[in-house]
Amino acid sequence: MEQIYISNQYADLNPTWHEEDSPWKAAQISKIIDKNRISFSSLCEVGCGTGEILLNLARTYPQAKFDGYEVAPHAFQRASLKTTSNVSFHLKDILQESDLHYDVLVIADVIEHVEDYLSFIKGLRGLARYKIFHIPLDLSVQSVLRGWPITNLRKNVGHLHYFFKDTALASLTDCGYRIVDHAYTASRIELPKQAFSSRLMSLPRKLLFPLNPDLTVRVLGGYSLLVLAE
Repeated sequence: MEQIYISNQYADLNPTWHEEDSPWKAAQISKIIDKNRISFSSLCEVGCGTGEILLNLARTYPQAKFDGYEVAPHAFQRASLKTTSNVSFHLKDILQESDLHYDVLVIADVIEHVEDYLSFIKGLRGLARYKIFHIPLDLSVQSVLRGWPITNLRKNVGHLHYFFKDTALASLTDCGYRIVDHAYTASRIELPKQAFSSRLMSLPRKLLFPLNPDLTVRVLGGYSLLVLAE
């Protein structure tokens, strides 16, 4: 399945590499960093795509050094053109590197693409004190009943694994992580360029979420999970 990223297949299906989502994702990452008062001088993003999340974070935290690791040549080519004095990009599998350590590791919308995601998660543990995961919660009552939202995610963006909140958190704890903080992010409500069905569902999601967040997400979907772990 990794061939979808190494070839141009993913780029052909997603020519922007979802760059339009990056400011929003960076803002979510900043929120959990600031909320937990994490001070850092180095941050690395695994699966950095074209680098836009890192560039947004670098503007928020100009005192820090940022590295991005990416295995897709097409995405890396675009990212490498954006290198700055404190943002660097690497066309490498970070798990094949040695003697790396950062204060913070960001893994945003990545683990659902990795075939052996549990071994991948375990391999990341020693690379930083803090790890920030952003995980799509693709499993909900409405997505299972309709079926096609999940199959389209597999076909168009390469999602191999599908989570709801409890299984996402359990995957991290089973791999030896300690959950420091977690929060829902309104990915299908606040992100740009949403499908008509997502826009149609945004109102009931907004209305019901304050009443019972867990039940709303489990039934209606539309949210992702942001996790800070050690």
